[in-house]
Amino acid sequence: MLAAFVIVCREVFEAGLVVGVVLAATRGLKSRGLWIGAGVGAGVLGACIVAAFAGVIADLFEGAGQETLNAAVLIVAVAMLVWHNAWMASHGREMAAHLRDVGREVMDGRRSLMALAVVCGVAVLREGSEVVLFLYGVAAGGGTTALGIVGGSLLGIAGGALVSALLYLGLVSIPLRHLFSALGLLITLLAAGLAAQAARFLEAGGWLVTGTAPLWDTSSILSEEGIAGRVAHTLLGYTARPSANELAAYLGVVAFMWVATRLAARSAPPPLQRASRTA
Repeated sequence: MLAAFVIVCREVFEAGLVVGVVLAATRGLKSRGLWIGAGVGAGVLGACIVAAFAGVIADLFEGAGQETLNAAVLIVAVAMLVWHNAWMASHGREMAAHLRDVGREVMDGRRSLMALAVVCGVAVLREGSEVVLFLYGVAAGGGTTALGIVGGSLLGIAGGALVSALLYLGLVSIPLRHLFSALGLLITLLAAGLAAQAARFLEAGGWLVTGTAPLWDTSSILSEEGIAGRVAHTLLGYTARPSANELAAYLGVVAFMWVATRLAARSAPPPLQRASRTA
């Protein structure tokens, strides 16, 4: 439930930021709500279609290489999380500036209102598709129920939408840099946990035959069956009896994401450079 909440809350928050920037840039424009609402609705519909196909693909593999499928989905999910964190570190401000430019062009009549629907629809579709993939990875990793995933997802939707709305209305003042840093840390740990679970599936599927023996057993200190152990497993990727493959996957993803995010942040040009390029 916690993993579903963190993932969905982050994705909804990011989609909400896009919608909020577009709304702010087109304040006072007639019919903007209709077009933006249509774009959001189209994005949600597209994400539902992605979810339906994900279920069909999973059913095709049921009982035939299911461990391999689960491992592949988890690996793709981890790769997307790494790329997403690095991309946001490098292009977050640039994306916001681009969205404001689109809003101004619509206000000035240089673009049609359709542009608002397209921008919002693409954002919702992208974030919604990522939610589908990540939640499938959470479900494949086990340790949670369908009710827990649904409950965490609903809470994540509510939380992400609430924070986005409060920021848009100016009712709260949260430095986005600190907010994204905190969310980025949680996403890093979640990605590392998913990578460790992928290694476990590869072991079960016979793809990894060495390094499968548990390195230690801390179940007597912190059991995964208890509440604290479940929370640590969900948010930190804790495993009481990790194999060498799981540990290597976990530490490798943490290190790689840390390096990739910082390299991306360093390569991002400062705001003044961006402004001069767009001038």
